[in-house]
Amino acid sequence: MHLPLCDHYVLESGSLLLIHGSPAMPFSGKDEFLPSKEEALRLKSVLKNCRIRYFKDSGHTLLLEEEISLSTIIKGIAFYRHSRAHDFVSDFVPPTPKERERSYEEEGIMRKLTSPVMFSTNQHGKIVKGLSGIPQEGPVLFVGIHMLLGLEIGVFVLELLKQRNILLRGIAHPMMLGDLMEEELQEPHRYDRARLHGAVPSSGKNLLKLLSSKSFILLYPGGAREALHRQGEQYKLFWPEKAEFVRMAARFEATIIPFGIVGEDDIAEVFLGYEEVMKIPFYNDLVEKFNKDIQNLRSGTSGEVANQQMYLPMMVPKPPGRLYFLFGKPIPTTGRKAELRDKDNAHHLYLQVKGEVEAAMAYLLHKREEDPYRNFLPRFLYEAASGFTHQMPTFDP
Repeated sequence: MHLPLCDHYVLESGSLLLIHGSPAMPFSGKDEFLPSKEEALRLKSVLKNCRIRYFKDSGHTLLLEEEISLSTIIKGIAFYRHSRAHDFVSDFVPPTPKERERSYEEEGIMRKLTSPVMFSTNQHGKIVKGLSGIPQEGPVLFVGIHMLLGLEIGVFVLELLKQRNILLRGIAHPMMLGDLMEEELQEPHRYDRARLHGAVPSSGKNLLKLLSSKSFILLYPGGAREALHRQGEQYKLFWPEKAEFVRMAARFEATIIPFGIVGEDDIAEVFLGYEEVMKIPFYNDLVEKFNKDIQNLRSGTSGEVANQQMYLPMMVPKPPGRLYFLFGKPIPTTGRKAELRDKDNAHHLYLQVKGEVEAAMAYLLHKREEDPYRNFLPRFLYEAASGFTHQMPTFDP
């Protein structure tokens, strides 16, 4: 990739990088020569918009270490750009083979714990194992349901990249791609990886840009309301009343793929939801303070989906069960631009997509009962017997 013009680069730990005038501060935790941590925090306090990335196991010559990539750091904090302002769509640089490999490694624990099973539906309506039913040409819009805390995203995105070499561009809440979630000593984390793999802030403009570039796009109409759902709400859709994405998809003749996921009830259970945790002393004030600077993406809507306050539900973890994905029959919108310009027709297709998502979940909830390796212990014993090199079989579709 071509790095942006910089005012200064110094390839030593604790050194300041100025990227088009924006300061970035990578520093290491095992620098025996300089007080990297103290200097990084000092610079962050005096420099506007300074971003820190902390590599706790690195030494003095941080950026000379084989595992540390300057270009990955720049892309991960969204500093790479062609103009004054970063554009998440036009300035995106696809992950390199090494960056992809690193992402597979980072997601490895989740994959081993949940052993995800993927099914897709071909154009004839037949459910098949794997992802062969997914079209190879974009634009393609994947529309589905969020699991608790969005735990499924990394598995899904990387499996599609690995099996089909398809880079999925996620539509994410702007909070997840900004600096609001960052800590004082920020290590590279899943939000950096989301930017690295092409996630963009949620907006109609960004969706239009991705569709026009024939991208593969991941959209969750239920947004934060589904990802932060409450007790007994697993596998329940919280979609807006209006058909927000249908006419956009038809405008660019995109293929819509509805999908369902089950397995979150085998990973954790919410025991204190929004109403309960807001009764905890001081928690209400913390939630209100945290949400004060967060953009409300559903301010113009009504109903449950409009309630998107960010909070952390109290959960009880379980021995991890298995994740099951089913991608429904592709729904082409080619030649339907004029038809779907009509609100009633667009809404009818919207309800069809929603129904397909619910049907996919119902199918998986029923069929997973036939999987002898649904529970953790049988899966672990099977993997151990195979040297952890083979994925367990599952039910036949």
